Amino acid sequence: MKIATINVNGIREAVGRGFLDWLANQDADVVCVQNLKAKSFELDDSILYPEGYEGYFLDAEQDGFSGVGLYCRKIPKAIMYGLGFPQCDHEARFLQADYDRFSIVSFLMPDGSDYAAKQAFMAQYQEYLSKMARKRREYIICGTWHIAHKTIDLANWADNQTTPGFKPEERAWMDQVFGPTGFIDTFREINRDAGEYTWWPELDQDVPRSRQDGWRIDYQIVGPNFRRHVVDAWIDYDATFSEFAPLIVEYDLTL
Repeated sequence: MKIATINVNGIREAVGRGFLDWLANQDADVVCVQNLKAKSFELDDSILYPEGYEGYFLDAEQDGFSGVGLYCRKIPKAIMYGLGFPQCDHEARFLQADYDRFSIVSFLMPDGSDYAAKQAFMAQYQEYLSKMARKRREYIICGTWHIAHKTIDLANWADNQTTPGFKPEERAWMDQVFGPTGFIDTFREINRDAGEYTWWPELDQDVPRSRQDGWRIDYQIVGPNFRRHVVDAWIDYDATFSEFAPLIVEYDLTL
C-alpha cells in the first residue's frame, strides 16, 4: 500500500503547475492533500474525480483558506468530517477515511501566524490523539503539522528557536505525541539523515531543493502496532507544483 501526502498550497494553482500529472504517475492507493484554498464546489470534475480516484473534501468556512482532501482508489467504508471542535471543523483541518482494518487521515495544523490559536488547537487535538491511541482501530495520520520536531528537521535551527514551528513548547508537544501518546514518525523509522525537508519558505524553483534551506513539517504518523508495516518512506523532491514536497510511505498492507 502506497500513501502520499502533499500540502498543495492552493489546489488550483498546483493543478496549473502539474499536480494532476504527478497524481496520475504515482500509482498511490491514497493521496492526502492539504491547504486547498478553494471550496470543492468551485473545482472542476478533473480535480474532484481524477481518473482512478474518488475525491473527498472538507471545505473551510472562510474563502481561500485551509481545506483538506483525500483521493482514494478504493472507496472507503465511511468518511468522517472534522473532529467536533469548532476551530478544527470550521477551518477544515481533519478528514478521515475508514477502511476495514485502519483509518487514513488528511490533517492540517494551524501554521502559527496566530500563535495563541495554534496553541489552543494543539491542546484540543492532543486530547483526541490520546483517545485515538487507546482505540483498537489503527490510524495513519498524514499531513502538515507545521512543527519541525528535532534539530535535524530544519536548516538554521539555531536561528529559529523562537520561530513558530520550532518553539520549545511546540517541540515538547511533539515529544508527547511520539513519546507517552505512543505514535510513530514513519519517515524517521526509515531515514535518520539530516537535511531532509518537505517545505521551503523561500523556495527558488531554479535551485535544486537539496541545496536550499528547508523544514520537515509534514508527517505520516502511525500507532506502535504499525511500526512493523512501514516498508519505505521518501520525499519526492522532483515534484515542483508547490513549495511543499510530497511525503510518500509504503506499507506492507492492503486496503
